[in-house]
Amino acid sequence: MLITEPILLLDKEKCLRNIKFMAEKAVRHNLIFRPHLKTPQSAEIAKWYKEFGVTKITVSSLKMAEYFASDGWTINWEDITIAFPVNILQTDRINKLASKINLNILIACEDVMETLNKEITSKVNFFIKIDTGYHRSGIELKNIEEIESILKKADKSKLIFKGFLAHSGHSYNAKSLEEIQAIHNYSLDVMRELKSTYLDDYPDLITTIGDTPSCSLMENFEGIDEIRPGNFIFYDLAQWKIGSCSLDKIAVAMSCPVISKNKERQEILVHGGGIHFAKDVSSLEDGTPYYGLVVNLSDKFNTGWEIPESKSYVRSLCQEHGVIKASDELYSKVKIGDRIGILPIHSCMTADCMKKYYTLAEEEINMLKY
Repeated sequence: MLITEPILLLDKEKCLRNIKFMAEKAVRHNLIFRPHLKTPQSAEIAKWYKEFGVTKITVSSLKMAEYFASDGWTINWEDITIAFPVNILQTDRINKLASKINLNILIACEDVMETLNKEITSKVNFFIKIDTGYHRSGIELKNIEEIESILKKADKSKLIFKGFLAHSGHSYNAKSLEEIQAIHNYSLDVMRELKSTYLDDYPDLITTIGDTPSCSLMENFEGIDEIRPGNFIFYDLAQWKIGSCSLDKIAVAMSCPVISKNKERQEILVHGGGIHFAKDVSSLEDGTPYYGLVVNLSDKFNTGWEIPESKSYVRSLCQEHGVIKASDELYSKVKIGDRIGILPIHSCMTADCMKKYYTLAEEEINMLKY
């Protein structure tokens, strides 16, 4: 297969192992497993989850929900949660989709209720978004009166209260397992308190959390009914750095053509920049910033990549360019026109940039296109 531009390689077997790991954890803890498909954004990859009994999915936009709803997630068992605060400009599309599937939307503040009560005409389930410390969106536990107001206003509408949803995204910035544990424990405390407060009035309510670090590393889910991790199917260097995964669990790698070499600086220029990787950055142990780690691509396409002993890394990204600080071994081995494999810092953003995958079986898999 002759490919002359940067491509995103996908190791299907690693993906399946990662899904199996999370699905088995959900079964072990009696949790609903509702994976977040904003990471792969692919109808083809969505089918892989079905092999592990997945019947409910999470998405990050109405467009994504429409995409998956039109691709065989039939009304007999379809159940989609849009884990993004509802956009009141989209009520017509919400009504249309909710008339066909079991749709769950997310309410993050009281101010949207007046519009929703007037304009939602189909049966729509909703979660109340709870802020457990990320401070991106949602209602804090101390503002219980806002929760009460939302519930009272929903009683007079087509909206059906489903439960409480949280995403402790600040766990991605944790510096240790103990910090992830503390974030997770606080989320459990908040969700348990809400559940105990409202369970008598809403006996079917569920609590749902979704950050990959907690779902990967923790074993206590007392009081939680559902998990919604997404990044775990691919993992990435950000997850590796905080201990959510080992390097051999990362299931995607960029393959970038070598354009030139600089002997004086021992650097390699590749075709692969910000428009391919995004510009998420991490740091090495000594604090040096980097945008990806180099892996050894096999000469045979279908055998994937190996983790080298000495680390070469992407030190900078421009729009189309990537500059690699190379080890002695890599610099001496690589020739102009070769391809270099690079593990991304944030696989979700890299996948979103690339819009398609190439499996190790040389299968092209397309994604949702906006």
